[in-house]
Amino acid sequence: MNTLPLLLAYIGLALMLGLSGIGSAIGTVLAGNATVGAMKKNPNIFGSAMILSALPSTQGLYGFAAFFLNLGAINKLNGILTLNQGLAVFAVGLAMGFVGLISAIKQAQIAANGVVEMSNGHNVFSNTLVLAVFPELYAILAFASCFLAMPS
Repeated sequence: MNTLPLLLAYIGLALMLGLSGIGSAIGTVLAGNATVGAMKKNPNIFGSAMILSALPSTQGLYGFAAFFLNLGAINKLNGILTLNQGLAVFAVGLAMGFVGLISAIKQAQIAANGVVEMSNGHNVFSNTLVLAVFPELYAILAFASCFLAMPS
């Protein structure tokens, strides 16, 4: 039995879960720090600022969902994968991981800027929410690629 395809797939699973989770952790801290600082100026913004601070957490959820779906597909095949299947899971894991990592951090930067301006009295919550969703699109596309590349 050739274990290389399974090893590649497991590395891909680790990348999709680990990197997207790291991105979400960093992103929520960046936006959360902005929220804490902004509340010193304007404590009334907490509800809106919390929503913006939570946005980067979704990339970690996409990484977990992709991990869960692909692991289930691998288990259905009893861990017997072709080299192409192992490479596919590795490739989409790499993509999901890095897209999740970077998009969460960039989304947090947009959210943090909006939180700071909300603390300055500007009504920018809705506009910030719209702009912060743009990096999310790429995480969703990366998640879709994980779904499409699942071994069957």
